[in-house]
Amino acid sequence: MSREHGPVDQGRLLTALGIEGRVLAEAVHAGPAEAPVPACPGWSLGEVARHVGSLYRVVRRRLAEGRNPEDWPREPQPGQSLQEFLETGLAELLDELAAHDPDEHADTWWPADPTYGFWRRRMLHETLVHRVDVEQAAGADTREIAEDLAVDGIDEALTLWFGQKLPMLGLTGTKAGSVGVRAGAHSWIARAGPETTEAWRCSAEEAENADDVVTAEPARIYLWLWGRASLTSVTVRGVHDQAAQLWALLRLATR
Repeated sequence: MSREHGPVDQGRLLTALGIEGRVLAEAVHAGPAEAPVPACPGWSLGEVARHVGSLYRVVRRRLAEGRNPEDWPREPQPGQSLQEFLETGLAELLDELAAHDPDEHADTWWPADPTYGFWRRRMLHETLVHRVDVEQAAGADTREIAEDLAVDGIDEALTLWFGQKLPMLGLTGTKAGSVGVRAGAHSWIARAGPETTEAWRCSAEEAENADDVVTAEPARIYLWLWGRASLTSVTVRGVHDQAAQLWALLRLATR
């Protein structure tokens, strides 16, 4: 049985990972390595680049070994630039992902999706979000985020990070309620409170009946959910406290 990883085709995700990874690698030259990252206090442009390059390597090794490794290269080799560190790690990861069907079993941290497809999606959005970080740190124009990738990233932020990661961390909201999220033709419900944290895709009508309703173009909501756009950068209808709680909980889940 084919597993539904998300709203975007797996081939598209793999291709987009390669493109976004190369854009990120090239973008590290747009500013000094010590430039601060606005959305990640305490992090510099260079630290973000090393973080992503390290993740490429740990995920590739995790896929190859079938378990989370204890050690992997976290820094560029002597004489290796940050761009080269990113490019070589990306190439090895892409080779590993391309060599396996997305429905093939793989070691992941999401019980609902123990497949290679999980990592295609997860590493694309890890790369895309940090590409934005590097551009913002360098003071460069932020390249456009394709609408289909933004929709997929909204789905991942809600169903994986909000609906799965927060419960794994034992974190809950303080006030029970729901948020409808509407991005173009796509809608979701995120429900939080002391006893529940969950999210799912829904109809536009269901989203409109939530306590708060967040609307914006997909790319804006994507950046908002990931904390790369301000709390006021989207339109919120309702009492606003549930939308603020959603935003704050995702900061805890993705930090």
